[in-house]
Amino acid sequence: MKKTLIITTLLLGWLTGAQGQSKSLFNVRRQQAASTAITPPTPARAVVPSGDFRKTTLTRDFLSEGVAVADLNKDGRMDIVAGYYWFEAPNWTRHEMAPSRVFDPRKEYSESFLNLGMDVNQDGWDDVVIVDFPGKPGFWFENPQGKTGAWPRHILADSMGIANESPGFIDIDGDGRLDILCGDRAKKQIVWLKAPAKPGETEWKRFALSQENVPGTEIFSHGIGYGDVDKDGLKDVVVREGWYKGTTDIKGGNWVFHPANLGEPCSHMQVLDVNGDGRNDVVSASAHALGIWWHEQVIDEQGQINFKTHLMSNTTSQTHSSIMADLNGDGRADYITGKRFLAHNGRDPGDGDSPILLWFEFTPGQAPYYKEHVIDTDSGAGLNIVVQDMTGDKKPDIVIANKNGVFLFENRTKK
Repeated sequence: MKKTLIITTLLLGWLTGAQGQSKSLFNVRRQQAASTAITPPTPARAVVPSGDFRKTTLTRDFLSEGVAVADLNKDGRMDIVAGYYWFEAPNWTRHEMAPSRVFDPRKEYSESFLNLGMDVNQDGWDDVVIVDFPGKPGFWFENPQGKTGAWPRHILADSMGIANESPGFIDIDGDGRLDILCGDRAKKQIVWLKAPAKPGETEWKRFALSQENVPGTEIFSHGIGYGDVDKDGLKDVVVREGWYKGTTDIKGGNWVFHPANLGEPCSHMQVLDVNGDGRNDVVSASAHALGIWWHEQVIDEQGQINFKTHLMSNTTSQTHSSIMADLNGDGRADYITGKRFLAHNGRDPGDGDSPILLWFEFTPGQAPYYKEHVIDTDSGAGLNIVVQDMTGDKKPDIVIANKNGVFLFENRTKK
């Protein structure tokens, strides 16, 4: 009871005053990370990069923990976005979309947690979506089509606060455009924000998947994913506390929650069959402690779907983002994650350890069903990772932005 009162007090402090924002955020996250830790946070072991990626450092400034790529000037080359800034290819010249500044990685959080590049209003010019501090509304910068000055800014979905720290950029309705899967901070409901569908439209529409006041929707919630858990042909939503069974109705708010054990607070959750037994499992990584896991789908004594957790790696801690992509060209999606360097401004055990970026290839049918590869030891990852062919060689490259800077990793892996 006393612990609950303390946590509630901290949360109320954040909601009533911006000055206590960083302190409250730190305490809430630390409590979440420690509450169900399977593996205690310890310093990362010494590792050596594989040499399969060529690293380019765009800047060492802390601009954003979100990152995106888009052709912002319509020159046929993909540019890199980090918060309110964009870096023009091929020389990575830095431009500002709106007034901003460099943040202090040991004292501050940025105003940009996740980024997405897309032509929101379908006027032929790529725009930039920004997911701000957890609980605040997201917004997008409208491309001024080569004109100088600040880019027009538009709020997403009627100012709805995005609760999760790792919302997903996912095409929910299959129209070929990325939507946002997240929790509604006010209603504590699993929702998706539909990207504008027709040219000239600018409104992101909010649709509910779950009922209100459900798990995985609190402010600073860690862990959400989208995939077919029960192999019925319909995508489901997974959160740390369980999963919401998908239906053909993606706008009715009637998806039923099924409790299950999917580990501790984590980053983006990925749904796939890790061991090749025909059942879909879940892969997750600890947002603020130590551990990367695959959660094996099992049937419990009550005949319900549950999960058995297996540790994949304790190479690095605070792996606060992940993405799936086929890096080595074998036709199977790989798992990419990395350390969120100084996640709590250097106040956690191991917070300032070497910022490692790594990936896992999966080997279904061949235990332990995965192989770990280290990409780099001086970059890490932020709150989202981008995979995109940046060089035109038809290989997916990796783009990162975090408290350590902004980085491009050109893929040189061989099949």
